[in-house]
Amino acid sequence: MAPLIPQTPHKDDLEETWAFLENGINNVMVKLEEGVDMKTYMALYTAVHNFCTSHKAVSGQAIQSQRGAHLLGEELYRKLGEYLAGHLDSVYQESTGHADEALLAFYIREWERYTNAAKYINHLFRYLNRHWVKREIDEGKKNVYDVYTQHLVKWKEDFFVKVHDKVMGAVLKLVEKQRNGETIEQSQIKSIVDSFVSLGLDETDPTKSTLEIYRFYFQKPFLGATRVYYEDESRQFVAENSVVEYMKKAEVRLDEEKARVGLYLHNDIAKELTETCLDVLVTAHSELLRDEFQPLLDNERQEDLARMYRLLSRIKDGLDPLRTKFEAHVRKAGLSAVEKVAAEGESFEPKMYVDALLSVHTRYDSLVKEAFNGESEFVRSLDNACREFVNRNKICKSGSTKTPELLARYTDSLLKKGSKAAEESELEEMLVQIMTVFKYIEDKDVFQKFYSKMLAKRLVHVSSVSDDAETSMISKLKEACGFEYTNKLQRMFQDIQISKDLNSSYKDWLDKSFLDDDDRKKLVDSHFQILGTGFWPLNAPSTDFLAPPEIVKTSERFQKFYFDKHNGRKLTWLWQLCKGEIKANYIKNTKVPYTFQVSTFQMGILLLFNESDSLTYEDIQKATSLTPEMLDPNLSIFLKAKVLTIGPEGSKPGPGTTFSLNYNFKNKKIKVNLNIQIKSEQKVETDDTHKTIEEDRKLLLQSAIVRIMKSRKKMKHVQLVQEVIHQVKSRFPPQVPDIKKNIEALMEKDYIERLDGDEISYIA
Repeated sequence: MAPLIPQTPHKDDLEETWAFLENGINNVMVKLEEGVDMKTYMALYTAVHNFCTSHKAVSGQAIQSQRGAHLLGEELYRKLGEYLAGHLDSVYQESTGHADEALLAFYIREWERYTNAAKYINHLFRYLNRHWVKREIDEGKKNVYDVYTQHLVKWKEDFFVKVHDKVMGAVLKLVEKQRNGETIEQSQIKSIVDSFVSLGLDETDPTKSTLEIYRFYFQKPFLGATRVYYEDESRQFVAENSVVEYMKKAEVRLDEEKARVGLYLHNDIAKELTETCLDVLVTAHSELLRDEFQPLLDNERQEDLARMYRLLSRIKDGLDPLRTKFEAHVRKAGLSAVEKVAAEGESFEPKMYVDALLSVHTRYDSLVKEAFNGESEFVRSLDNACREFVNRNKICKSGSTKTPELLARYTDSLLKKGSKAAEESELEEMLVQIMTVFKYIEDKDVFQKFYSKMLAKRLVHVSSVSDDAETSMISKLKEACGFEYTNKLQRMFQDIQISKDLNSSYKDWLDKSFLDDDDRKKLVDSHFQILGTGFWPLNAPSTDFLAPPEIVKTSERFQKFYFDKHNGRKLTWLWQLCKGEIKANYIKNTKVPYTFQVSTFQMGILLLFNESDSLTYEDIQKATSLTPEMLDPNLSIFLKAKVLTIGPEGSKPGPGTTFSLNYNFKNKKIKVNLNIQIKSEQKVETDDTHKTIEEDRKLLLQSAIVRIMKSRKKMKHVQLVQEVIHQVKSRFPPQVPDIKKNIEALMEKDYIERLDGDEISYIA
C-alpha cells in the first residue's frame, strides 16, 4: 500500500503550519538515520513556501504583501529558534550523565546528528533564507542568520557554553594519557577541534567564519595545560638524569608535539605550541644546557653538541654564549698545538708548525659543519680564533711576521723538487690547505716577500716540482689578494719563458759564429736567464769575484750576442745564483769520473787546482777575490765532503792554512752535490727580507696617504688615519704611530700640509 501523502496545513494559519513543520523538523533532528521519504520532505518544503507567501494574517485582516511576508517569516524564524533551544536543553540534560571519554563520545555524536539535521532543515527553509533572511541581513538587522548558521548559533548559546569546560577537561585528560605513552582515540579530539572551529562566526559578516571560539575555548586551555605538564616533567627529569639525556628527551617531546598538530590539532596552534614547548623545555633550562657545552667540547661529543645546537638555535639569543665559549676553546687548542711544536726548540721544520695550525682548523671546521650546521656565526667564531692563534702564539712572540715566513718556507718545500715530492692531486690538496692558513695571516706582505724570493730561486735553479703547481699556487694567491699581489710573480714566469727562447737563439748564433776548433773544444755547455730588475727580488753579489777564465769567455760571448740583439741594456751577473757541474778526472779509483755539482764560487775555487795540487788560503783568496765570509764556509764544505784536505790537519780555513786535492776521494754517488746553502747566508738573506718589508710598508703607507688626500683634498687627521687602516689592512695590520710618522714625512716632502682645526690638506 502506498504511503499516505501528508496533508499540507492551511497556508494562512501559523499555529497549524508550525505544528506540521515542528513534527517534520523533529523527525529530521532525532530520527534522520531512519530516513525521511521524499513526499513528506516535499510537503514540509511546500508548507514553508506557502506560509511565507501567504497574504493574510491569522486574524483574517488583509495586510500588504511585502510587510506580511516580513512578519510571517519572522514568526517562523522565531518558532524555529524556540524549538532548537528546547531540543538543546534536552541534549544538555542528557549530557550531564556523561563524563570524560563518554562525554566526548556523546558530544561528538550529538554534534554530528545536529549538524547533519541542520543541513536538511536549512534546505527546507531555503525560501525563508532567500527572501526574509536575506532582506533582514541587507537591512543590517543583528542576530539574524541563514537557518544553518542559526543552528550553530543556538548550539553555541544553549549548549556549548554550558559544557565546554567539561569537554575541554576530558580532551586534556586524553592528551595527557597520550603524552604518558597510552594509546588514545585521536579521532575524538580531531572531531572536537573541528566542532570548536565551526562555531567561530564573524558577527559583522555572517558569511565569514573566525577562529575566536577555537582559540579562546580550546587553544588557550590546551597551551596552559601543555606548559604545566612539561614544567613538571622537565623539572623531575633534570633532577634524575644527565643533561645529555635531558636533551634527547626534549628533542623527542618537541617532535611529538609537532606531530600532534598534524594528527588532530588545528594548524593555527602550531606556532604557539612550539613556542610554549621551547620556552618550558629549552629556555627554562638554557643555563643548564650551556654549562654542559664546555665538557662536551672537551670530549668532542659531536652528536650531543649537534643536539644542543639544534635545541638552543630555536630560542632567542640561545647560541651567543656558546659561540664565545667555542672561540675561546679553539684559540686555546691552537695555542696548545703550537706550544708542542715550540718545545722542539729552534730546530723544528716549517711543516710541523703548519700541520699543527691546520690540524686544529680541520678538526673544528669539521665540528662547525657537522654539529653546528655550518652556521655563519660559528664560522666567524672559528675564523676569529684561528686568526688569533695563527698570528699570536709562542713561536710568534717576537712578532706576527713569523707565521707568514714559516708558511712560505713550507710552501717552498712542497713546490721544490725533492725526494718527498707529493703526487699531483695530493700537492693540489696541500696547496688548498696552505691557502686556509694564508687566509688567517695578517701580514700578507711578509708571505709575499718570502714567497717571491723562494719562487725566484726555484725558477733560477729550475727546481720547481712542476709549472702547473706553481701556476696553481699563484692563481690561488691572485684570487685571495688580487692582481697587484701576484703581478711580479707572473712577470717572473714570463722572464723564464723569454730566457728559454733567448737560449735557443744564442745556440743558433754560436753555430754560425766563426770559432776555431780549439775554441769549439773548450766551449762550456751553458744556459742563461735574463731577469728583469723590477720584478725579481734579487740583489747583486755581496762579494767581489774573479770568475775562472773558462766562465769569463763564455759570459763575454753571451754578452756580445745579447748586446747585438738589445742595444742600450745593462747586464749584472748574479754570480751567487750561478751553478754548474765539473768532472773530477784526477781520481783514479773509479771507472766513471765523479761529477761535482757546485756553485760558481765553488767552481772558481776548484778550477784553481788544475794548475797545482796544493794552494794556500792566501793564494785562493787572491785568485778569486772572495771575502772570508764567503770563502771560509765554501772551503769548509769541501773539507767536510773530503774533496780537499787541510794543513795543518784539524785546523779551520783561514790565513796560514794550505789546501790539497784528495786523490783518494770516495762517494757512493757518482754525482756529488756540493752546492749547499750556507746557514749564515740564509740568516743574512732572512734579515735582508725583513728590512725590505719595512721599507715596502713605509712606501705602501705613504702611497695610500697621498692617494686618499689626492681624491679628498681636505680631511681630518683622525679620518685620514682610519681610511689608511681600511685601505692597507688587507696587506698588513698598520700601527697608528707608523701612519702618523709617514704623514709627518709627507708633510716634510710638501705633499700635504696641516691646516687649523686638526685638518690636513693636499698640496697640488
